[in-house]
Amino acid sequence: MEEIQMHLEEADELMNKTLSHTEAEVLKIRAGKAMPNMLDGLTVQYYGADTPLNQVASVTTPDARTLLIKPFENKLIGEIEKAIINSDLGLNPQNDGEVVRLSIPPLTEERRTNLVKQVKAECEQGKISVRNIRKDTNESLRKLQKEGASEDEVKRAETKVQELTDAYTKKLDAVLEKKEKEIMTI
Repeated sequence: MEEIQMHLEEADELMNKTLSHTEAEVLKIRAGKAMPNMLDGLTVQYYGADTPLNQVASVTTPDARTLLIKPFENKLIGEIEKAIINSDLGLNPQNDGEVVRLSIPPLTEERRTNLVKQVKAECEQGKISVRNIRKDTNESLRKLQKEGASEDEVKRAETKVQELTDAYTKKLDAVLEKKEKEIMTI
């Protein structure tokens, strides 16, 4: 019985990690507003090593359409500019010798549609992961049944796994809905 409970807890934990990962990935998709987390994942050459931007500079949003990047060391400005230009963000950095400014252009209708598709794909990936966790957990439960766990306990556990799957799928749908609304709001 406690082995079954362990499998259920593990499934819940894995599904929660999947949800968190999907939320983090969806946050990186820009919705026309300047948000510091848009630059998450951007790395800069710092003493010969790829270093995350947020470890070598502070990123702020003075207004809804501007990101301001202030490096902790001024010599990094060129590297930060290069990293932004070489990224797939499609933004043009401007520097004044002390800070790098990024102006976030308003989104076109076509770009909004593409971003929504990107968010849907990310959320679908999350749902696939959740379903794979359900499948793996159910297989583990069936193995326990073969090893002597009662059929009723295994069936109840499978029902709980399905309930978890449904709950996390709903949460992923909510993430999609919220981001879609954010992107499509002009």
